[in-house]
Amino acid sequence: MASILITGASSGIGRTVADLFLSEGWTVGLLARRKDALEAVAEGHQNAVVLPADVSDPSAVDRAFEQFTDRTGHLDVLFNNAGVFTPAAAIDEVSVEDWNRAVNVNLTGMFLCARAAFARMRAQDPQGGRIINNGSISAHVPREGAVTYTVTKHGITGLTRQLSLDGRPFDIACGQIDIGNARTELLQGIADEAVARGEVPPPTMDVDDVARSVLHMANLPPEANVQFMTVMATKMPYIGRG
Repeated sequence: MASILITGASSGIGRTVADLFLSEGWTVGLLARRKDALEAVAEGHQNAVVLPADVSDPSAVDRAFEQFTDRTGHLDVLFNNAGVFTPAAAIDEVSVEDWNRAVNVNLTGMFLCARAAFARMRAQDPQGGRIINNGSISAHVPREGAVTYTVTKHGITGLTRQLSLDGRPFDIACGQIDIGNARTELLQGIADEAVARGEVPPPTMDVDDVARSVLHMANLPPEANVQFMTVMATKMPYIGRG
């Protein structure tokens, strides 16, 4: 049975991806901080492994990966997804605490999980695997007042490229999915607030389309890789000149 470990699996994109992979029969490691929320995702699924951990804690990450591979014997895919948004503001209004929180989760956390996955994929028999990083459209172009998110997501693009290069000798593929305006609970709340203010809500897309895109990337044979995929709401103002 194929195995995938998903970070940030308790809500949003991570939970939707986890639900799809569980229904497809994969063994799914569910990693996030809130054990009760993970247990809700895992309920009724014998192929779910609950892994409560903080992705910014190196020892907690190592324990979670060890627990998962002890159960499965093999790690086929990591969906490196956990991330946080900090309050929107100009850089001189951003607290150092918010900056550190974004770096700890969005950058250090993804580094630690990729590091743990890479080590196991390199050592296992047969060698190899796939790491899928959740970038963002913000990994390429900024949104107003999002300095912490934009900078950390640009860092993830560098991480993806480096892992793709360094993984070649070990049959470890790395790709990145850049998502724009998937209709999660968070984005739905933003859209509802816009409507309440009499504004036009932002264009959105069904989050299930993101999950199907991740499944496509994960199901590719070892000799094929989606290096970068952008999946976004069709009418987002991403392409064009202002």
